[in-house]
Amino acid sequence: MFNKLWAILALCLLVSVSFAQENFTVRVLDKSGAPAIAATVSIDKQSKSTDQHGIAVFEDLKSQFYNLKISFIGYKSEILRINPSNQAIFSIKLKDQVYEFEELYVSATRAKENSATTFKTLDKEQIQQKNLGQDIPYLLDQTPGVVIGSDAGAGIGYTNLTIRGSDNERINVTLNGIPLNNPESMGSFFVNLPDFASSTESIQIQRGIGTSTNGPAAFGASLNIQTDALETKPYLELNNAFGSYNSWKNTIKAGTGLINNKYAFNARASRISSDGYVDRAFSNLKSFYVDGGLYTDKHTLKATVFSGKEKTYQAWYGLAEPLFTGNKARIEEYADNLWLEGAERERFLNGNRRYNYYTYDNQTDNYTQTHAHLNYSYRPSTQLTFNSALHYTRGAGYYEEFKPMSDLNDYGIDPIKVNGETIENTDLVRRRWLDNHFYGITYSLLYKPSSSLNFTFGGSYNQYKGDHYGEAVWADQVPESALGKKYYFGHANKNDFNFFAKADYRVDKFLFNLDLQYRNIVYNGKGDDEDIKNYSFDDTHNFFNPKAGITYFLDENSNFYGSYAFASKEPTRNDYVENPMGTVPRPEKMQDIEAGYRFRSETFNIGANVYAMLYKDQLIPTGEINNVGAAVRINVDNSYRTGFELDGSWKIHSKFIWSATAALSQNKIKNFEEQIPIYDDDFNVVDHELIVHKSSNIAKSPNIVLSNNFTYKPIEALSFRFLSKYISRIYLDNTSEKNRSIAPSFVNNVQAVYSFSAFGIRKIDLNLMVNNIFNEKYATSGYTYSSIMQSVGKRDYFNFYYPQAETNAMLGLNIRF
Repeated sequence: MFNKLWAILALCLLVSVSFAQENFTVRVLDKSGAPAIAATVSIDKQSKSTDQHGIAVFEDLKSQFYNLKISFIGYKSEILRINPSNQAIFSIKLKDQVYEFEELYVSATRAKENSATTFKTLDKEQIQQKNLGQDIPYLLDQTPGVVIGSDAGAGIGYTNLTIRGSDNERINVTLNGIPLNNPESMGSFFVNLPDFASSTESIQIQRGIGTSTNGPAAFGASLNIQTDALETKPYLELNNAFGSYNSWKNTIKAGTGLINNKYAFNARASRISSDGYVDRAFSNLKSFYVDGGLYTDKHTLKATVFSGKEKTYQAWYGLAEPLFTGNKARIEEYADNLWLEGAERERFLNGNRRYNYYTYDNQTDNYTQTHAHLNYSYRPSTQLTFNSALHYTRGAGYYEEFKPMSDLNDYGIDPIKVNGETIENTDLVRRRWLDNHFYGITYSLLYKPSSSLNFTFGGSYNQYKGDHYGEAVWADQVPESALGKKYYFGHANKNDFNFFAKADYRVDKFLFNLDLQYRNIVYNGKGDDEDIKNYSFDDTHNFFNPKAGITYFLDENSNFYGSYAFASKEPTRNDYVENPMGTVPRPEKMQDIEAGYRFRSETFNIGANVYAMLYKDQLIPTGEINNVGAAVRINVDNSYRTGFELDGSWKIHSKFIWSATAALSQNKIKNFEEQIPIYDDDFNVVDHELIVHKSSNIAKSPNIVLSNNFTYKPIEALSFRFLSKYISRIYLDNTSEKNRSIAPSFVNNVQAVYSFSAFGIRKIDLNLMVNNIFNEKYATSGYTYSSIMQSVGKRDYFNFYYPQAETNAMLGLNIRF
């Protein structure tokens, strides 16, 4: 009898528990009452995106109270307390959010959620976790296909970045939609923007061609950087870090919050310094950032001025292979090749991995770059938004170097007589200057006639004026009156106009993207360079760059996408002035085909994609560098990059998260014609030897790049991370020869972050990062050059590498009031 009674009670309990699992439906509408598609709905830590009807459904919820948060770009986020057992269906109409208007500055050039583009976005929290003074490329290290490094070895000073094997000359960078790339070199030098990460809200990395943007075409990737969003309350931050190689970061930030519900002002001042891993490769970097804005329900007007000043000791010559590997069998040959004698030869022969070729005390690069932006947004309705920006960048600086026993005639100085002796060669110090102006306007119009259809129209007109010149500032025994002349001078103008139109249209489970861009470039230069006299070029390009994609939604958590894009890109200044083949460089063309799958749930996120980037006339590095450390490039007829990429995270436990990325690729040139110079005994080039490689690897493009991140959070305020990075062999030239390559590397870092409040301080962060914990001896970049001496008749080559730091650490303390 009692057994039956207990069985009945157990059955009733089981039924009651099963009925206690509730389904909860959230319906989100925009201001007009239309469904808000792709709004983010979160119940505690479970997040979903609304479907085409503005609906998100949560299953198997308990009969208890939950925190419900709803976010949608351009609208005020809503946070509510709900209990599914009291209300099975919840509907909400969103309100305008003035304070998120700043996101509209970047919306015209960013990939939208679920669009048919391969991208990843880093938010402010992810950026702050890694921001200990190293350059922006170091913040991107755990994203697919990224390879980073620095001349000085520790990530402070000049840094380099490749994505899918493409260097910074092929990576488009915008700040709030305004181009950052130098119009002539097309590179982005973050050393000129020290600690800009402290003023950054988010960074979106689009791999491949990506969406239409402003500035040079993205031939490997684009970085879309958004500066700090408006904070409504006053704040003060003190961010400091100290670490190996006497590295320091000191930052102070302050903001007024909203004044009279309309005005806001923010300011930042930063100082970063380091002695560098490489001997004497110090960096002394300073910057400031100031903005002020007017914010109303329909208008936003924001003025921003930021500037960076850098002084870095040169380390771009790199490290000779015998010192890098420790195998000194050829060290005498390298010493002869570098023309080293006496004490300098002995210093080289006894050098180690931290050896620096330069010894002159002021062998430094000095540059100041100041930016002024004026952004305006007008939103007359929820369907229409207009953005525009005026910008001006002023850059000026030089690098100084000591030149022993130089010919005075080369520097515009007449031979002089001293004690009756004519002096034609002497020691001197020269400066090579870059002095430029870059200004223009960007604009965009976002029109959303319905919840399923979006139009974006935008573009820019920019103009660049730049001077390159050199001067001798000191020469032994030469009177000061004979110095200061410009021994070479070159001037360049570049006009860049582009217009793009984009449309996104959703029908049932399909989202269609169409993106068309027209770009016109007029670029001319004339004058002398260090070694090239009387150069002159005048080039005009008209490019049409179409893009199209489609996304198919399997359900609200997963989708497939595919896209096709075509882009063209003009050559850089160096390609015109220093072309090793003596020919006019051709513009590059690329077709980019992408296909991928995305899945997102509370515990598991994954993005997997394949791509094929097919080039015509790609400008590829030969493996050599010029006298300022830039890669020398030539056109090749046919080449390609194909690959598979993976970006995923798994919340294994509430306290343990595993994230990983993988980039597997082939980067090939078809029928590469290698030209090896032949020298006579007086070191004059008398001929070339031609070698044809039917299929070879593109220089500096590793086939495998893997990253790993294990995060353990024993409590909410404390986290530990174990970070790993593997990079396969990197070939220094285009011959696929192992003896001219960088060996694979596997580097591991650990990080601990503790956040708490105390003594009335709003937030205190302690951040310890220990890099390269297993003391890997590695490099991620280098160069090589080959030659044949006519009298010897065989090929010789010399490899140089940029060694990265051994085990090192940084400790950060951030305080926010």
